Amino acid sequence: MDPKLVEVTQLFARFKAAYARSDLDVCSNHLSQLKVLLTKFPSLPPSFQQTPNAVEELTIAREVYEHAVVLSVKMEDQDAFERDFCQLKPYYMDTCGIIPPSPEEYPILGLNLLRLLVQNRIAEFHTELELLPAKALENLCIKHGVELEQSFMEGAYNRVLSARQAVPHETYMYFMDLLAKTVRDEIAGCSERGYDYLSISDAKQMFMFSSDNELQQYIAEEHPGWDVKNGLVLFQKVKESQPCKEIPSAPVINQTLGYARELERIV
Repeated sequence: MDPKLVEVTQLFARFKAAYARSDLDVCSNHLSQLKVLLTKFPSLPPSFQQTPNAVEELTIAREVYEHAVVLSVKMEDQDAFERDFCQLKPYYMDTCGIIPPSPEEYPILGLNLLRLLVQNRIAEFHTELELLPAKALENLCIKHGVELEQSFMEGAYNRVLSARQAVPHETYMYFMDLLAKTVRDEIAGCSERGYDYLSISDAKQMFMFSSDNELQQYIAEEHPGWDVKNGLVLFQKVKESQPCKEIPSAPVINQTLGYARELERIV
């Protein structure tokens, strides 16, 4: 076997051992070394040179980047996730017929869809979706992201929050927690504008918390301007602190009249 391939294989084994014992610092160190070593393989993207060890090199490189993506989730590093996914993507899109499909392909593609949804990059979400083959839409990991996006766009926040209980892969929990926070922040904004107060039981149901303590902890951490008194969540304090904005009526009227005159000239 090629000495360079042996070196990568041995280092990757040490990486996986560190990953199994959740030693993330060691994993990160090994990963940096692996990425440097992989640059010495001529069969990898973008060159894709046909070498005697091309299949082995492509396979182990793909697995390294798959682990890198999952490691970035464990380290809660979204920037690293994006970099590693961009490096991994050619192995899914451009190696068909060269190496067998990876069992981790759809879970990771679904994970990327979930990341884009959490970051509110909806246009990129749909672009990534259109790049997938039709059969991919039947995969549970892909369907999970599609259904979440539909629920989010429809404002069916209860479906978004309840989807956390049925994630198709354990790595999805990090982004699902971020999405749940985003949804609860949206509900909080609507509640402040729509109500003066809510009972604790109604607020707990609306925010989908299982206990009063979870609700009170959320309020203390995210909305300290709310008051909790006598079994009620009071929003009035927040409303009173928000300054009223005056609408510059005269300039708006003059601008509207100007538009009307221009339209008359056009007609």
